[in-house]
Amino acid sequence: MLTAQPTTQRSQALALLQRRGMARQAEFNAAGITAATVSRMERAGDIVRIARGLYQLPDAPLDAQQSLAEVARLVPKGVICLVSALAFHGLTDHMPPKVWIAIGRKDWRPRLTYPPIHVVRFSDELLGRGVESQLIAGTLVPVFGVAKTVADLFRYRRTVGDALAIEGLRNALRRRKATPAELAREAEAGGIWPTMEPCLMALTSDA
Repeated sequence: MLTAQPTTQRSQALALLQRRGMARQAEFNAAGITAATVSRMERAGDIVRIARGLYQLPDAPLDAQQSLAEVARLVPKGVICLVSALAFHGLTDHMPPKVWIAIGRKDWRPRLTYPPIHVVRFSDELLGRGVESQLIAGTLVPVFGVAKTVADLFRYRRTVGDALAIEGLRNALRRRKATPAELAREAEAGGIWPTMEPCLMALTSDA
């Protein structure tokens, strides 16, 4: 009987990871899997720790966007934004060295050693606008949609640079990932329509 419980918990932990791709210690706890069992499984090589309190199976398939899923697990209130969202939507060849994550004005600022993150604070209204749920590495990841991402790039152009904002706008239009009306609507909502309007007009007239 003394060995049956860890064995049962091990099976439950493996099944949980097979379903979700990765799991936090809190999720193991909710499933009745103790931290001691998780530690034993890590030492035995049954699971691997990919960040503090975050685990996956050792043979889990690698996903090019896996770092987004890892951050989504570790910062559950955050939304993938700006440069990371632009790259996710395939609108830039620039691969950011950090995952850009938006959080609320009053939210606790996450401190992660891995994956590296770049935290940006959004108002509650803008944080809840234009969010899409994308399935990445078995995890539903909140990511801002294309039009919202482009508008945000213009709002944060002093941080990300004018060139990237214009690149995102141009590619969104050329690849028909967002319409001029959708872009204008998000720019209005973000309060940067006067800044984006000349660029949008120039690009649509060229087309």
